[in-house]
Amino acid sequence: MSITRRLEYSTCGSELARDSGGSANINAECIAAIASKLAPTGVVGVLRFLLFAVALLLSACTSRAPLPEKNPDLPLPLQLHIQLLKPDDRLDWVVVIQREETGIRWSMMDLLGIPQARQLLNDKTWHADGLLPPNPQARELFAALLFALTPDDELAANYPGAWQHGRQRSLPERWDVRYTQPQNFELMTANGATYQVTPLSGEAP
Repeated sequence: MSITRRLEYSTCGSELARDSGGSANINAECIAAIASKLAPTGVVGVLRFLLFAVALLLSACTSRAPLPEKNPDLPLPLQLHIQLLKPDDRLDWVVVIQREETGIRWSMMDLLGIPQARQLLNDKTWHADGLLPPNPQARELFAALLFALTPDDELAANYPGAWQHGRQRSLPERWDVRYTQPQNFELMTANGATYQVTPLSGEAP
C-alpha cells in the first residue's frame, strides 16, 4: 500500500474514532472514500456470482434430456438389446421397460445380468429406483429410447419440435433415429454416440 493511501486510511480511521466518541456526525469524506473502495469490489463480486449461477442453471436445463408431454402408449413390457457402436469397440446392454401404475420403469443391465441403472419416469420426472448410483448416460439413453419408441400418431403432441419422414425421425440438435422396424433402429445422439437397438424375446438375463 502506498504512503498516500496509508495516510488516507489513518486519517479516516482517526476521524471515525473521534466521531464514535461523542459526535453523531461521521466525516462524509471518509465514508465516501471507504464506499468508493468497497462498493465496486462487492457489487462486481455479486454480479459475477449471479452470472455464474444463471449460466450454470441454463447449462443444466439445456443438458437435461427432453421428455414427452405425457407417457406414450407403448406395448409394454419391452426388452431391448442396446449396442453402443464405437470405432474400435462395442458395448452391450439389455434394457427392460415395464409399466408401473401411472409411470414407466426402466432397467439397464449388462449381458451378465448385472444391473447398471434403474429409473422410474412419472409425471415427466425421473425418480431413482433402488440403490444404484446415478447414471446420467443411462438416463439420457432412456429418454432417447422413449422418443424413438413413441408411436407415430403421438409424436407431434409429445415432442412439438420433432419431425418424421418415412423411416427417419429427428428431434433437431438432440436425437436422430433411422428405423428398420419400429423396435429395430439406429439411434444417434448430439454428443456423437450411436446405438443399435434391436428387440429381444424371452427372459432378460
